[in-house]
Order: sequence, then structure tokens, then C-alpha cells
Amino acid sequence: MAPLAHAKGAWVHVDGAFGLWAAASPRHRHLLRGVEDADSWTNDGHKWLNTPFDCGYAFVADPDAHRSAFSHRTSYTQFVDDARDQIEWNPEWSRRGRGVPTYAALRQLGRGGVADLIDRCCAHAHALVMRIGSLPGAQVVWEPVINQGLVRFLDRRPDALDEDHDRRTDEIIAGITASGDAFFGGTTWRGRRCMRVSVCNWQTGGSDVDRAVAAAQHALEQS
Repeated sequence: MAPLAHAKGAWVHVDGAFGLWAAASPRHRHLLRGVEDADSWTNDGHKWLNTPFDCGYAFVADPDAHRSAFSHRTSYTQFVDDARDQIEWNPEWSRRGRGVPTYAALRQLGRGGVADLIDRCCAHAHALVMRIGSLPGAQVVWEPVINQGLVRFLDRRPDALDEDHDRRTDEIIAGITASGDAFFGGTTWRGRRCMRVSVCNWQTGGSDVDRAVAAAQHALEQS
């Protein structure tokens, strides 16, 4: 799409909040082939990198376009020669050092550590969706490509309608949450209620997956 857009003079932006991190994984970076042809990209550190909330990034291929969008000079601000001033690159003049936790996380993890984090989360998400989706009364709606997928819970009555399946799905989500063993949010995808599975925490392990699957099984059996 990028060449087609550029041929018409359009700007190509990629919202890579979660997905852009897949480029750090040799196993998953093929999913982002061609992303380098965009004009700008955004990404969140508070998601997959596990930095504190309110830590996001914006990248613009053309430095002049980026700077011209935000730069603002006044008679009372001081600029030193060609030194970079963050005021000229973002809309906030008063802000804390959001780059510090990002720097610390990347220094601690390293390239290999980030790749391992991505791969582990993807594997756990896939296991959760496929294992929960294989339980009686459950259905895989979207198999994870990276770290997110969808499961739907079905009303077992033979005359059940879509709204019955929607209600059943919300009931099971509430049951899992009430167990205290896992938390999954609900979402509506293509008009159907689903349970959204998303894994990005560095602490998630195989035992957590087992507990979450058991919580889903218990909720199905009890409702």
C-alpha cells in the first residue's frame, strides 16, 4: 500500500502500538515486511516493553517534517547553536523524562532479551487461545498471529441465537474474572461478542497459562 499512497502524494502512518515490537523478534519480524516504507510510526513502551504507563514513541522518517510540525520559537526561550531541544520535537513543553524507563528497560534486556520477551508472549497467547478454544462450549474465533487472539463461548441449546452466544460469552468472561486467576476483557468483533486474549507481561509463564485455562474450564462447568 505504501508505494500506491506515495504515488498519490499521501502520507503513510503505521500505528504499531503492539505490533511494531514484533520486528525485534527474528521469528516474527517477517510480519512487518515493508513497514520501513512508511513515513511515520508510533509505538508504546508501556505495553510490550513493560515500562510504566504513559510511555509512547513517535518516529518520523523526514526530520524536517517532524520538526516543522512542533517547533515553536519565542523571545524568552533559549536555543544553543544546533543542539537538539525536545521542545522542537513534541507538543509538550513540560514533561517528565519518559525516555529514562525505556533506556533502562532496553539496557537491562538487550536485543536478545526483547526478542525473547516477544517470542514468549506470543507462545503463551497462542497456547491460551488454542487450549481455551478447545474446551467444550468454546470456539477459537481468531488464532493469534503474534500475542492476541479471540475466543467465543457458545450457548449449548440447539435453538440458541447469536445474542445467546453473546450473553454466554460475557457470562464466562465474568466467571473467569471472579476466580481471580486471570483477567480477560470482552470485545465485539464482526458483530459477535468475544473474549480477547492478550499477553505482554514479562512475568507470564507456563503455570499462569495453566491456571487461566483451568479458570476458563471451571467457569464453563459452573455456569
